[in-house]
Amino acid sequence: MKRRDVLGLLTTGAIGIALPPPRVYAQAAGPQMAALSNYMSAASQQSLPADVAGNAKHHVLDTLAAMISGSRLAPGQAAQRYIRDVATKGDVKGDVTIAASNLRAPPIDAALANGVMAHADETDDSHNASRSHPGCSVVPAALALGERLSVSGEHFLRAVTLGYDVGTRVVLAMGGAKFSYENVMDTHSVAGTFGASAAAACTAGLDAQRMRWVLDYAAQQASGYIVWRRDVDHIEKGFVFAGMPARNGVTAALLVRSGWTGIDDVFSGPDNFFLAYAPKADPGQLTDKLGERYEIALTDIKKWTVGSPIQAPLDGVAAIRGKHPFRADQVQRLKVRVAPSVAAVVDNRDNPDISLQHMIAVMLLDKTVSFQAAHDKARMKDEAVLRQRAKVNLVGDEDLAKLLPARVTVVEIDLTDGTHLSERVTDIRGTVANPMTRAEVTDKARSLIGPVLGRDTSERLIETVYAIETVKNIRDLGQLLRRR
Repeated sequence: MKRRDVLGLLTTGAIGIALPPPRVYAQAAGPQMAALSNYMSAASQQSLPADVAGNAKHHVLDTLAAMISGSRLAPGQAAQRYIRDVATKGDVKGDVTIAASNLRAPPIDAALANGVMAHADETDDSHNASRSHPGCSVVPAALALGERLSVSGEHFLRAVTLGYDVGTRVVLAMGGAKFSYENVMDTHSVAGTFGASAAAACTAGLDAQRMRWVLDYAAQQASGYIVWRRDVDHIEKGFVFAGMPARNGVTAALLVRSGWTGIDDVFSGPDNFFLAYAPKADPGQLTDKLGERYEIALTDIKKWTVGSPIQAPLDGVAAIRGKHPFRADQVQRLKVRVAPSVAAVVDNRDNPDISLQHMIAVMLLDKTVSFQAAHDKARMKDEAVLRQRAKVNLVGDEDLAKLLPARVTVVEIDLTDGTHLSERVTDIRGTVANPMTRAEVTDKARSLIGPVLGRDTSERLIETVYAIETVKNIRDLGQLLRRR
């Protein structure tokens, strides 16, 4: 056999190995996808129940406040540097507001920057059952396309509400909180990408067919891993939780709006999304009570501007103090018991707003925790704070782990006179079981917006959000987000 013949056989074999017979994957949308995409396409024209619309306004305001206050923090500053250095260069038209600045950018870049600012802090809302922060990705995505397309305030509010419904349901189908605790994939970014995609697509007014393609492109972009926990600057976390998903969502909607096509059902059939990431998924969760159960009404708004696992402990200290007033110097020791997986997230972290021991120490001294105190890193070295911090013992309790995703917390305080005080926090303030009032939501927003944009603008922004149905062009809301 000649060398040429041998090479021919090897080449033929290699081709046979590298190029197997093509498989045909085309298929019609399954029942869940059909129901979901039809619902999504109709959402921009469907009125919201009054109580749901009220909840949606609270979450929009809370997210905008997080975005504005986050503009002054390191992730927010990084987002604005990106816009100045990259997104505003060249001939690309930038017409979307970058909150708390005089910058504008194209929709995809604006969604990225505003998303990072919305989760520059631990101020934004959270959906406990899906282990996600919907607002910080959904609202920036809807705002970016809303400004580009000049949609009405009512249209914008419906798009935001849809984003909460879709993003959270995808993660619930994957297994919800249980999936989150058992995997390194980040549920925050997955829910954010699907939620932002749905909100952006609704803002763009896409039909059911195009909604299916948007979900396909959302699935292709779904990513993010909990390695962000190593990030001490919170910048990567802001990207994973919010900036990346918001950008992904606007990208998916704009691609499909421009004529791109995809497959009709990324959630079923060969090689689908769930097979890749969650083989034990329950696709029925995608449409469970869709149109009856609105996830935005089941999403928590934080009372305290700190990480979610610290909310209940602060509530516990406040409750004990309300029943039995005491001074910090009267505390001999303080024990906080939470589920072990919850404790791991906030145990002696380097950033003040996600360090439980530090925030409890501040609470003991200040009798509250303000936004400024939660971000005063220098105070982590203050001798007075360190003395109180040494009294705090964080304990991972396996019995409380059985109650997850409910983050039940027990706070115990021993005073120097021998008094033992205890509080079990089951319903955290700001959760569905113990919601904040409109006045509380407004006060929180005012405290975050006012120092950045000024009192007058803060009040006009709050009034505009509460009257969002009367806004003819969402660009009017965008104008109030700008720094003068």
